[in-house]
Amino acid sequence: MDKLNVRPSMKIMSPLNLKLWLFILLGASGNAVATDGTTDIAKSYPKQYKTWEATQEQSEREDVLANNPRNVILWAGSSYAKEYHTPRGHQFAVADVSHTLRTGVAPKAGEKGLSASCWTCKTPDAPRLIGELGFEGYAAKNFTDLGSEIKNVVYCSDCHESGSEKLTLPRPHARDAMAKIHQPFEQQSATVQGAQVCGQCHVTYYFRPEKSNVVNIPWIFGNSADDIEKYYDTRRFYEWIHPISKTPMLKARHPEYEHWNRSKHAELGVTCVTCHMPEAIDENGKAFTNHKVDKAMPYFKSSCKGCHSSQEKMKQRLTNLKHEINAKAKDVEELLVKAHYEAKAAWVAGANWEQMNDAIMDIRHSQWRWDFAMSSHGIYAHNPEEGRQLLNKAIEQAKSARSSLSKILKQLKVEHVYYPDISSKAKAQQAVGIDEAELVLEKKAFIEEEINKHWDPVAQRGY
Repeated sequence: MDKLNVRPSMKIMSPLNLKLWLFILLGASGNAVATDGTTDIAKSYPKQYKTWEATQEQSEREDVLANNPRNVILWAGSSYAKEYHTPRGHQFAVADVSHTLRTGVAPKAGEKGLSASCWTCKTPDAPRLIGELGFEGYAAKNFTDLGSEIKNVVYCSDCHESGSEKLTLPRPHARDAMAKIHQPFEQQSATVQGAQVCGQCHVTYYFRPEKSNVVNIPWIFGNSADDIEKYYDTRRFYEWIHPISKTPMLKARHPEYEHWNRSKHAELGVTCVTCHMPEAIDENGKAFTNHKVDKAMPYFKSSCKGCHSSQEKMKQRLTNLKHEINAKAKDVEELLVKAHYEAKAAWVAGANWEQMNDAIMDIRHSQWRWDFAMSSHGIYAHNPEEGRQLLNKAIEQAKSARSSLSKILKQLKVEHVYYPDISSKAKAQQAVGIDEAELVLEKKAFIEEEINKHWDPVAQRGY
């Protein structure tokens, strides 16, 4: 990887001095003025700053649970069954994590709430707080306890060393992870470092319960779905017990870096930056890096034309791949929904763990592969071959689970399995005991009394 071709160096935005972060971020017009003599980023790098500001245009999002209620059943028992939307631009990173039902409200006195680790990839204030509190001290805090400390959205210092264009990985879990796969950040080419900078957040992770819930990227054996599964199984780790099937569940979280790392794009030196932050030319003919972090297709001529001759053919190929991946994912989902309820019927009928072990493990492993494929934003473009393999294996494992369960149900003389109506998000949430209306009212009160009054305005952006 460190021998990939490197695109010529271009002027890119330098990070802000810590003292300026709040001031600059609140300057919605982009005409921020430094108060301590430090270079004004908006004036020194106007093109980069303006394109970074343009991430506010990426305000649209879709309700994934409404579009596909099967997800509610698969994620039952976790916060993902409460709310899950497609991502928006970097400008909304703090507001979206603040407002989502997944992060809930402040815990009651004496109760342990959601870990502050949920802030880690949303703001450059997270590395600052980690430095002040220590990684475990930071993670041990409640998410809501640090809300008033969060004053900045994803910004320069998330990627660049202070006062320099030099790339950096400010998050300790990311530095550790790159070393685990024998790609230590400081030994990589600028091209690979650019991808790793994106990969510090666009990557799967979990919270280590034995270390105060610090963020950890599970790459000890490698970063494929099989390697990570081996790590989790070896540790007997699970994130929650599925309330329907009693399966100890795993959750994948946007593993874009992992998929890219094994892709044809990676082999050719094409990275996240190449496609999503392409070179642009200003009115004076000078090159700069577009910091809008946008979809690749609008920049076909600058990003893709070197390898792809026709934009229309490329669009059609991506459409076909997306349809194929989504169709396979639907097959897995339908099999798993039934498997969860068939496992429930077996438990109710008196099944024991010795009987259920194989089926439960097949459910765990099948859903892990489905999630590892579909929680990645755009696997049909980033690595369709791996997406196809993951989903084919997930189908095989889900069928194996149902085959085992069929035999168990026959032994227990169960003739009927109840499958609820999950034709809508509301019906699916009702089936798993989620009262969305109640959660919304509770969250709304917290937003009005805490976020709107005591948190920085960036926590309200877009709402």
